[in-house]
Order: sequence, then structure tokens, then C-alpha cells
Amino acid sequence: MTARKLVICMLLAVLPALGFSQAVFDRFEAMDDVSAVIVNQNMFKLFSRIEADDPEAKEFMEMVKTLKNLKVFSTSNKNIAREMQSTMGQYIQSSSLEELMRVKDENSNVKFYIKPGKDEDHVSELLMFVSGLKDVEVHGTQVETVLLSLTGDIDLNKISMLTKKMNLPSELDEAGKKQ
Repeated sequence: MTARKLVICMLLAVLPALGFSQAVFDRFEAMDDVSAVIVNQNMFKLFSRIEADDPEAKEFMEMVKTLKNLKVFSTSNKNIAREMQSTMGQYIQSSSLEELMRVKDENSNVKFYIKPGKDEDHVSELLMFVSGLKDVEVHGTQVETVLLSLTGDIDLNKISMLTKKMNLPSELDEAGKKQ
């Protein structure tokens, strides 16, 4: 086999995994019973350009510079929730995500997965799946399941600041307490 054929075969073997990455969750955005929030790198760059005098605000602006994508999908539709869970399971198996932690209480099940980053305090991806929510309402809509994906250079020590400033699910704070 020539070197060219070998390279083409290797590319064909790797391409499905690359295409499967985060875009796999995008299909939920088009579904009727799903609420979606998508923040792309360009929006994070705009955030980081805002002038701030407050030290906490400056720290937040520095942090968002390192983020690439935030995707949050929520639903109360049980069929879509099962589909989200299945898709997430396939994504975890096909990528190098590892379980960070699980939290179960009477109101919900929360699972965190990470892709390691440059050191033990940083991750390049944080995936959170929350199911079994009861009596949770977002903008007048009942929410039972939430799938959240965050990519970039994420400092787990600063995740609490991100959840507060961007009004993200408070369960994300648990990921920062992994140490």
C-alpha cells in the first residue's frame, strides 16, 4: 500500500470521530420540546472586550476568553430526554471523556464528565447531564432534563464564578469542588 493510500485510509477512519464531536448535540436545538442556549467563541470574545473596573468582573472577562462553546439543552419530554441520554452515552464512549463525579438526591441525578486539560485544575471539555428534575421551571416551562456542554480551557476552580455570572445550573458548582 502506498503512503498516499495509507494516509487516505487513516483519514477515513478518523473523520467519523471528528464529525461526531460536539455537533452531535446540535440536533436537539431544532426539536420542538427542547429549549436551547448556544454561546459560541465569538460571543465569549465579545464578553471579554467589555471594560470592567470591578476585580471580580475582570477575572470573569479573563476566564471567558478561554472558552470556545457553551451548549445547554433542556426538556421535559421523556422521549427526548432518553434520546439525549443515549446520544450523550455514545459521545462519551467515542471521545476521551472520563467521569468526574455523580450526584444523586431525591430531586435529581447529575453526572459530570471531563476531557483533561493542561493540568489537573483545567479541563478542555465539561459535560453535565441532569435528569429527574422535579418542580423546576425555566421561563415558564417545566424542565426535567438538562444537557450542558462547555469547551475551552476551563479552570475548575473558577467554575462557580461562571455559573453565577452566566446564570448556569448551580449543579456545575459541584464540578469545581472535585479536589
